[in-house]
Amino acid sequence: MNLAVDVISDVICPWCFIGKRRLEKAIAAVDGQYDVQVNWHPFQLNPAMPKEGISRKEYRTRKFGSWERSLQLDAKVIAVGESEGIHFDFDKTEKTPNTVDAHRLIWLADQHGCQDAVVEAMFRAYFTEGKDIGNRQTLMDVTAEAGLNRQASEDMLNSDDGMEVISNGSEMSQQHQVDGVPFFIINNAVTLSGAQAPETFLDAFKQAIA
Repeated sequence: MNLAVDVISDVICPWCFIGKRRLEKAIAAVDGQYDVQVNWHPFQLNPAMPKEGISRKEYRTRKFGSWERSLQLDAKVIAVGESEGIHFDFDKTEKTPNTVDAHRLIWLADQHGCQDAVVEAMFRAYFTEGKDIGNRQTLMDVTAEAGLNRQASEDMLNSDDGMEVISNGSEMSQQHQVDGVPFFIINNAVTLSGAQAPETFLDAFKQAIA
């Protein structure tokens, strides 16, 4: 039995990383019962972000009203992350990047059969290693380690290829009235919003098959 899971997400959203882990647990629980195909689609949390990004402290202070409030929210995410085996290290993250190029490379990775590995590598690079995933050189290094052909990445980044995936992702989000990520669409029939528990995914799988 086949299951298609479309994930609308942004690579700078910590809850998307947590949601990925929880989805993986659900997929592992149905191993042998269903063949689950996961596809990642772009959502820009900050569509107006400058190309070079901005200081994370400045961005978070502006977004949440104070740096203290941001630190409180980070602490909550860190605690949840630890329970899912993710070590969030926000102290290393100096910049909130523009994610257009990251999403284009995720699209390219799909053509090369390594999309999930590239998404995982980007999450890890940004959240645990503090890398600037808005920087093209950094992106090429990170994705090459995940199995994406470096020359193909460079060629794409130096062209306009993959830009349509941003507008297609925006249309998909509007169609499903997505106002926050992660957002999951299972077999085009059942939707889940947020980093749900594995059990919730399992219930959604059953509903989608039924």
